[in-house]
Amino acid sequence: MTDCFADDDALTGPVGESEADAFVRGICFKTGPPRFVGAELEWLVHDLHDPTRPVAPHRLAEAAERVGALPLRSVFTIEPGGQLEFSSSPAESLTACVDELSHDLALARAELRTLGLALAGYGKEPWYEPPRVRNTPRYDAMIVYYDRINAAGRNVMCRTASVQVCVDAGHEGPGPLGYARRWRLAHLLGAVLSAAFANSPLLLGRPTGWRSSRQACYARMDPFRTLAPPEGQDLRAAWAAYALDAPVMFVRTEEAPWAVQRGLPLREWMRTGRPRPPTMDDVAYHLTTLFPPIRPRGHLELRMIDAQPGEDGWVVPVAVTAALFDDPSASETAFRAVKALADAPSPHPPPRNALWRRAARHGLADPELHAAAVACFAAAREALPRLGARPEVVAAVDAFTERYVERGRCPADDLLDLAGGSGGPVGLGGLGGEGARP
Repeated sequence: MTDCFADDDALTGPVGESEADAFVRGICFKTGPPRFVGAELEWLVHDLHDPTRPVAPHRLAEAAERVGALPLRSVFTIEPGGQLEFSSSPAESLTACVDELSHDLALARAELRTLGLALAGYGKEPWYEPPRVRNTPRYDAMIVYYDRINAAGRNVMCRTASVQVCVDAGHEGPGPLGYARRWRLAHLLGAVLSAAFANSPLLLGRPTGWRSSRQACYARMDPFRTLAPPEGQDLRAAWAAYALDAPVMFVRTEEAPWAVQRGLPLREWMRTGRPRPPTMDDVAYHLTTLFPPIRPRGHLELRMIDAQPGEDGWVVPVAVTAALFDDPSASETAFRAVKALADAPSPHPPPRNALWRRAARHGLADPELHAAAVACFAAAREALPRLGARPEVVAAVDAFTERYVERGRCPADDLLDLAGGSGGPVGLGGLGGEGARP
């Protein structure tokens, strides 16, 4: 933000609609040859010895405090339900990204073990209803705003976890590394990634009917800020219109609580200047309250992947996504594989359209998504050595492909196997302990 203006007055002075439109267009896609990759890893926190037992708020608070005091390389934050998030720096290679996050997760896991706790890789809490434990003016206002619509927003804020992968927007020109192609690829490949890595099929130990209940929740949230923008030739103009037409969640004030709004598009706020004149800082902050499946923040932030099982399960979606975007050959193969998925007509954009709903409900049991996933994972596997991926990363992708992709399965199916055999709520039995899985 500070790079865009010569002085602070540009941030704090009243802003007009045309200025805001130009600002959003100027920052949404920063183009150039793809160089960087990043990841944001969210984790649920479970009791180390009995993952089905709710973790008391005071234990979650101590966990956050202890992990936050560690010498971490990534940015560490705490989500409203006590989820812990580790956000990497922009890395110039997949290896550098994996190394940074692996270092921090090893420190965090060791610290949590001393508290009898563990990081848990599920897209949505499968065993119990976690309380909201993190209170800030932002989160307080978001809860009020979302609760006016339905319970989906609260669920996403307090009960879900994800692997978010960030890749560069791409360059201005055509071809597989051009930003227009990468944007299109992201919205088709996103359904394949959602299906392949679906890992949230349970609520209170019982099947929900969705492989990714987390993605189903996103599809039910405020459609003005969680759906993809309309397709168009001018991506910057389309995103700017989407942002300016989205309702303002709240107007920040020096003291809490912040004033939650109802039916106030950002564009209208700038036209009326009520309840107070907006500033460019308000415009920038408004952008942080938009949560479509792919969010342009200069780079592309892919938000549709559930948190993954095991200590290193997160490495696979990061590696596969990076390979399919940043290796030209793999990107071209992936685009050809997913292009046919766009042929099914739907009146809704992702994640409410038919393709994304099939991905969330069926995972790779859907034949078309399965075929696309097989082609995409094969292309990623070929590309990883060209990107300098270490043998252990390649081995992790191979293992995931063999266990899930080739068999038309996803991690959610492991939990559903337990549910089908139990006749009731799924119990962990011998699954207790960090990193344990069916």
